[in-house]
Amino acid sequence: MEALLDPNIWVGLLTLIVLEIVLGIDNLIFIAILADKLPPHQRDKARIVGLSLAMIMRLGLLTMISWMVTLTAPLFSAGSLSFSGRDLILLVGGLFLLFKATIELHERVEGKTHAAGGKRAYASFAAVVAQIIVLDAVFSLDAVITAVGMVDELGVMMAAVVISMSVMLFASKPLTRFVNAHPTVVVLCLSFLLMIGLSLVAEGFGFHIPKGYLYAAIGFSVMIEALNQLARRNFARREARVPLRERTADAVLRLLGGRPRHAADEAHGETSDAGEAPAFEAEERNMVSGVLSLSQRSIRSVMTPRADISWIDIGADPAAIRERVMVTPHGFFPVCRGQLDEIVGVARARDLVADIVLTGAVDRASIRAPIVMPEASGVLKVMETLKRSHGQVVLIADEYGTLQGLVTPIDILEAIAGEFPDEDEQPVVQETGPGRWRVDGSADLHYLQQVLQTGALLGSGEGNGNSTADFATLAGLLLERFGAVPAVGDALDIDGFRFAVARVVEHRIAAVDVVRIAEHAAVS
Repeated sequence: MEALLDPNIWVGLLTLIVLEIVLGIDNLIFIAILADKLPPHQRDKARIVGLSLAMIMRLGLLTMISWMVTLTAPLFSAGSLSFSGRDLILLVGGLFLLFKATIELHERVEGKTHAAGGKRAYASFAAVVAQIIVLDAVFSLDAVITAVGMVDELGVMMAAVVISMSVMLFASKPLTRFVNAHPTVVVLCLSFLLMIGLSLVAEGFGFHIPKGYLYAAIGFSVMIEALNQLARRNFARREARVPLRERTADAVLRLLGGRPRHAADEAHGETSDAGEAPAFEAEERNMVSGVLSLSQRSIRSVMTPRADISWIDIGADPAAIRERVMVTPHGFFPVCRGQLDEIVGVARARDLVADIVLTGAVDRASIRAPIVMPEASGVLKVMETLKRSHGQVVLIADEYGTLQGLVTPIDILEAIAGEFPDEDEQPVVQETGPGRWRVDGSADLHYLQQVLQTGALLGSGEGNGNSTADFATLAGLLLERFGAVPAVGDALDIDGFRFAVARVVEHRIAAVDVVRIAEHAAVS
């Protein structure tokens, strides 16, 4: 009864049960592999027989080794050290544990796993049981030696073996799943084996290490591992709140070699002269990013805005209409009556020219019914509509029916692959020097982020998948940050870049000079 009240007994028992279970996982896996060679109706019986034999063998080995460690009479001496049968058993057992734990840790770190190979073949029950007996003899040694090194009482060793094997017998599948899902737990227990093996070797040379020290180290390690598992679970929960599409996009971009701009800057000096070239160029990563983020973007971020729409007034002079069509490099035009919001339809440029040349006026039969979609429509929905429109444009209107822009197949392509300026347009982002750009105020933030290799411009609103963001362009971002229309020369810093307003036209930010601050400071 006094032994039952000793806390060291209970600590040793619980610790030994955990270690015995972990050390028996390999045995359990190999028994499952061997049992898989039997017909399905014999497999469960083989597992029960195999684990039962393992328990009996461990109890027998425990009894034998526990008796042998009582042989304390010196057998021979080496200098000032004398060795008994107990010392030799502890030395051999400790070295075995050090070797076994080192090999297992090496396989875990290298990522090697035990797997069954070859074709499935049904064997006889007796042959499988014979193989299980041989495996039990091999896999029981480390568990038995660990028990001898952990506690001194034979009853505690046997109780730990019986309890651990019973747990494995009734919960083999959940245990296997747990070990596979938590590889760090196995690595931790193998580290305990190293510590126990070292203590056995020390005792073999006559240096006794109190068991309390081992228990304290194991307990502290278990507490740290518990905190580690809790942190992993909380991280997984936090990741689960991120939309699956966004997580998939980030994972694909990481596989392609994409990384934040600041990380690229920090590693630039190291990777410019050495290291392998990335498997994917920046343009390729940008295109993949454009495809994966397309569904998260608002239609405002891809459409041609109202101010840039080229349209035809059906009531204008035919010569003026012909002149406008000829100087504008577009295939389709919205046809309106007096103002842009009075939509009559959409017409092809060649039909308009043909009508004016042949009849001197625009023929109503050449005007197609307009396709108007609400501003809240997603990009993918608009893209599906464009597929069915046979090359026609889609007009975008707000909740009040006011035309806000239009979308063409080229706009969708630019959202994926970058800008394709028309003949009458200049690139919205022009590099003016090392680390310097002149950017049009209407530049799409997604495209600008790809050019600057930064992820900070869409840190709110549009960037978080909010389709109702108040801005989708650089001008909109600066207006939101300044809180008012800025004056020429006003600047602000965002993620290592300085954005300075270069030109303002009628309360609209027309051009912005962007400078990478680090390079600007180095030059100055």
